[in-house]
Amino acid sequence: MDATQEREFVSKKFFENLNELVKFYRTLLELLRKEKEVLILADIKRLAQINKDKEDLIYKIRTLDLNRECCAKELVQVFQFDLPVPRLLEIARLMGGAEGEHLRQIHATLDVLVNRSFNLNKENEEFTQSALSTLNGALAEIKGTLAGKPVYGQKGKMAVGPEKAGNFISKEV
Repeated sequence: MDATQEREFVSKKFFENLNELVKFYRTLLELLRKEKEVLILADIKRLAQINKDKEDLIYKIRTLDLNRECCAKELVQVFQFDLPVPRLLEIARLMGGAEGEHLRQIHATLDVLVNRSFNLNKENEEFTQSALSTLNGALAEIKGTLAGKPVYGQKGKMAVGPEKAGNFISKEV
């Protein structure tokens, strides 16, 4: 394989990896939107499935990102760029031309997708925390209702009496 063919092969592999990464981030964004809908509906079964899918997708994204780093290092080596830590925009600047412009577009797309995913995930987390707080308050109220309140009788002793309306009371004759 001559130098030109090697450059084309490495470039093609790098662009394919980046396009896969964009595809998976778009899928993640769509999954986060579905998660928000499911959180609003409080559908626990669908939420569990979405969380499993999200974990699988994040694992795939991490794997692709590690692969992207390896491809970037290989690309820098083949093109003989002097970049100790290859960054997408720096590679685009050094490549120039149509390939460089395409890399800048991919970078912009990834940047938007990552930011939207981060913000949507943060909104979902805030929504979940709010729901949990409301649920904890409701559970505390139920606990208070079931536990009853002490009623003090004469001489400072605890007297047992009806705690809330609706309790059954025995009538002694």
